[in-house]
Amino acid sequence: MTVVVKVGGARAVDPEGALADVASLTEQGEDVVVVHGGSTKVDDTLERLGIEPEYVETPSGVVGRFTDEATMEVFEMAFGHLNTQLVAGLQTQGVDAVGLNGVDGKLLYGPRKSAVRVVEDGKRKIKRGDHSGTIKQVNSDLLGSLLDDGYTPVAAPPMAGKDEDEIIPVNTDADRSAAAIAGALDATLVLLTDVEGVYEDPDDSSTLIESVETDEGWDALEAAAEGFMGRKIMAVEEALSEGAPEAVVADANADAPITSALDGSGTHVHASALADDVDDTQEVDA
Repeated sequence: MTVVVKVGGARAVDPEGALADVASLTEQGEDVVVVHGGSTKVDDTLERLGIEPEYVETPSGVVGRFTDEATMEVFEMAFGHLNTQLVAGLQTQGVDAVGLNGVDGKLLYGPRKSAVRVVEDGKRKIKRGDHSGTIKQVNSDLLGSLLDDGYTPVAAPPMAGKDEDEIIPVNTDADRSAAAIAGALDATLVLLTDVEGVYEDPDDSSTLIESVETDEGWDALEAAAEGFMGRKIMAVEEALSEGAPEAVVADANADAPITSALDGSGTHVHASALADDVDDTQEVDA
């Protein structure tokens, strides 16, 4: 079994338990690909540099960071630092980890979006100057070669954005990056975050949705996913539609969080739950 685990970048997420669990799984012979986020690190760095982060809302209601040129430079710096730290942490645990970003070997590749559709003051507008992209291809051969040779890839945005005849680094969402990789490898996707899973009532942890296997269950899951969780459910949908057999949203701070998720904790979504139509209207990556 191959597992793609996304370690969240939220302030409340401690990656140490996940790193120890990756070490345990690889010791047991499992193939693991780690994908990480870093939104908090990006925001903190922007603040230190006196740059105000800008968030925009898409027509579909999803809120994401608008990545201009200055923000993109900070993004590369922050994610590079985090990647190195996670690789070092895994190597400390005895894992032969290799750090990659989406530009390396065109691991994550697709068109750059120089403009995005947004909603401002109730009106739809086109906002130009964006440095984000949409993943269309994953270099699964690169990941497969590393896994076959005993390495554990640690991957993250930015992605390789095609801009006319140029390849440039552009921002893309880390959850959706993990989803694209899981789909390409036909792997189970585990999205670790700072809550136990998806709740029917976002304010009540006792309403955890444990398993989703039908169209009706999927509709209920989408209706329950508010705020940041909406982006994760979008990633779940993309992973399952591209070949992942199962996706799990689970607590990063649980004991052995990946193993716990694979054993049944969190919200488990099966490929059988997907409706025929996949929403591909997302316009902002963050």
